[in-house]
Amino acid sequence: MSSVALYVHIPWCVKKCPYCDFNSHQILENSLPERVYLKCLLEDLALDLECVPMQSVSSIFFGGGTPSLFSAKFYGDFLDELAGMVYLNQGLEITLEANPGTLECAPLCDYLSAGVNRLSLGVQSLNSTCLEKLGRIHDAQAAHQAIKEALSVGFGSVNLDMMYGLPGQDVAAALEDLNALLVYEPEHISWYQLTIEPNTVFYKSPPVLADEDVLCDMNDAGVRLLQGRGYQRYEVSAFSKREKQCRHNLNYWRYGDYIGLGAGAHGKITNNLTQEIFRSVRTRVPTHYLSSTVQQRREIKPVSSQDQIFEFFLNHLRLFEPIAKERFLRSTTASLDDIAAVLVLAQNRGWLQVDKEVIRTTRLGQQFLNPLIACFLP
Repeated sequence: MSSVALYVHIPWCVKKCPYCDFNSHQILENSLPERVYLKCLLEDLALDLECVPMQSVSSIFFGGGTPSLFSAKFYGDFLDELAGMVYLNQGLEITLEANPGTLECAPLCDYLSAGVNRLSLGVQSLNSTCLEKLGRIHDAQAAHQAIKEALSVGFGSVNLDMMYGLPGQDVAAALEDLNALLVYEPEHISWYQLTIEPNTVFYKSPPVLADEDVLCDMNDAGVRLLQGRGYQRYEVSAFSKREKQCRHNLNYWRYGDYIGLGAGAHGKITNNLTQEIFRSVRTRVPTHYLSSTVQQRREIKPVSSQDQIFEFFLNHLRLFEPIAKERFLRSTTASLDDIAAVLVLAQNRGWLQVDKEVIRTTRLGQQFLNPLIACFLP
């Protein structure tokens, strides 16, 4: 029996952050349609299981949006129903994203009792001025309070998200923010740069940010600080204590299979008989999603061999680990001949080292990651 990961998207937020380009939608009513949404999610899953029967689930990730807007009962009911539809692997990692500004919706211990065992808390900064500039609905005091509650409840692991390169921030201020987070010694930290994405408020009205040289210094200084405090950098923006990597995200970055449920969710499934890879995408707008039939909500299409190559390296090159050639062959329908010319090009530029069995990103390749990934475009 093969295993897949499960991603469940909760698309609602109290307010859309000006930097956010995820599929999130501001709440327009006082109540959220938990029961109707639960019904839709289970319908989605039943439809996908027709394509991938007898699957076991290796991890579950409730992302958003703001999943902590939904009650603990919603997640408990979903997990109970899920257990009757698929086999849940022993030691299953179940992650819930939460924001400090929404934790009054339910005590964190209730989510733990419902079956969630890993929490990802969107702190973003511990500086109230920076949080205000980011358009967050919480301040530094609320962030500190949420972190303390999260760490005291008893989750198997807690991730804390923090940004750098914020409006008005210099290297010293970024390190001060990160040091304030490190006081709590969480098992996992996501430390990533604020980027201005299309279709966001910041894209239309950009804030004043530090130049590229300063941003590079921030990143380098932050990485040194985290590694000096015992955190392993296993992905471009992910740092963890020993054995505390996010298993769900590792599966995604290693081009593993996953089912995506909910408005705007996408999935990737491999047909074990033909080795064909398929992408599924759900309709994005929550009102359309809730009012459509289960067949209308989903679009599914095969992924070409060329697109598989790009997707594989787009994800795997973010990891700080060698890429086994055998994994590439097992994960795609492509051959090593299909990437031979690109590998030679990347080696000549000093970005990759290619051995008999593995492909390694050099330190220079890590610094030029985007151009390296672009080499694999169809």
